[in-house]
Amino acid sequence: MRKGILLLAVICFLLTGMIGCASLSDKEDSLQTQSLLKFSDLPIPTGFKMLAKNSYSFESSGMRVGLLRYQGKASLDQVVNFYKEQMSMYNWTLLNITQYGDCIMNFEREQESCIISISPKGSTSVISIAMGPKSQVLPKKTKQAVK
Repeated sequence: MRKGILLLAVICFLLTGMIGCASLSDKEDSLQTQSLLKFSDLPIPTGFKMLAKNSYSFESSGMRVGLLRYQGKASLDQVVNFYKEQMSMYNWTLLNITQYGDCIMNFEREQESCIISISPKGSTSVISIAMGPKSQVLPKKTKQAVK
């Protein structure tokens, strides 16, 4: 009988410890940045893997162009919050967010623009990052009469 009570006490102790440890983890709501990045100023959440067959990038003479796709386990809200926090650390300015099922975030800085699209796929999210030079604004043509 004492062995049964002792065994029950040990099981209760272990279960209480496991439940307590699970509730201490607040890291589930925030994502961390990976250490290896395709472009050093475009953060990618830890655990997201590049979809190499669906990605490309080019860099020459200070001009960078890329379409990078990643997939990983995180909710849409977690990824959106990640980019709201992280992009400003790399001097990107958030212009706008459009969200309806998927989410599209537009960023810019000096000479570049970046569009981040986030698509939830069950328990995972797919991130598409399109980056390139800003469009040059052409001067408006004036309508003058031809003489």
